[in-house]
Amino acid sequence: MSLLTATRSETTKQFTTSMWWILALVLVVYVASTAGALGFVIAQAGAGGLSPDAPAFPEDAIPALLYSTATSVGYVFPLLIGTLMVTTEFRHKTLTPTFLAVPRRGTVLAAKIATGILIGALYGAVGIVAAVAPSAGILAAFDIDTALGTSDTWALLGRMMLAFVLWVFIGIGVGTLVRNQVGAIVGVLVFTQFVEPIVRTAAAFAEDIEPFTRYLPGAASDTLVGASVLNVAMPASSDALEWWAGGLVLLGYAVVFLVLGALFSWRRDVS
Repeated sequence: MSLLTATRSETTKQFTTSMWWILALVLVVYVASTAGALGFVIAQAGAGGLSPDAPAFPEDAIPALLYSTATSVGYVFPLLIGTLMVTTEFRHKTLTPTFLAVPRRGTVLAAKIATGILIGALYGAVGIVAAVAPSAGILAAFDIDTALGTSDTWALLGRMMLAFVLWVFIGIGVGTLVRNQVGAIVGVLVFTQFVEPIVRTAAAFAEDIEPFTRYLPGAASDTLVGASVLNVAMPASSDALEWWAGGLVLLGYAVVFLVLGALFSWRRDVS
C-alpha cells in the first residue's frame, strides 16, 4: 500500500470517530470563553475603565495578545488529539489489521503524520476563529483597533496555524512512544497544565532559570506565535529567541518523540 493510500485510510479512520469533533468543540468553548473574558478585562484596562491604579495595556499590543489565546491556552487540544491518534489504536488493537494491510510500519507512521497536518490545520482554524471572533467584537465595542487589516496580524495567525500542526506532531510522537493511553493523557495534562506553567511562573521571580524555561515546549510555542497572555508577567529578556527559533525548538520536540517512538516502541508487537 502506498503512502497516499495509507494516508487516505488514516484520514478516514480519524474522521469516522467522534473524538476529533468532541475535542474541537471543547476547544471552541474553552478558547472563546477565555478570550472573551480576557478581552473584556484587558479592553477595560486599556480604556482606563477599571480603576486609576489598574495597569494599562498598549492598545496596539492588545489584539495580538487576545488572538494568541488560541495557542497559549488551547495548545493542549492538538497535543491531545495527536496522542489519541496513536494510543487509541494501541488500546483497541486496531493497529494489528493496519500493520497486516501495510507491512511497512514506517509508512503507517508517515501516514499519521500526514493526517496530522490536516487535523492540525483544522484545529488551528477552529481555535483561531474561537479566539478572534469574541476578541475582535469586544475590541470594536471599546473602540480599540482590531488590527485585522494589518499584515502583522495575519502573520501572527499563520504562525498560530503552524504551532497547532507542530503540537499534533508532538502528540503523535508522545503516543508512539507511550503506548498506554491513560498514562500518555495523564502525562500530557500534568505537564502542560501544571508542571510547565508553574516553572514558567517561577521564572518571573527567579531570573536565573529563565534562560532554560524559554526552551520548554509551551514557551517555544509562544515564541513561535509571537504573543501570549502567559508572557505578560514574565520579565523581558534581551536575548529572547526569534520566532523561527521557537518554531525549530517545537519541531525538535516533535522529531525527538517521533524518532524515539519509532525506534523503541513502534516496532514492538501490538498485542
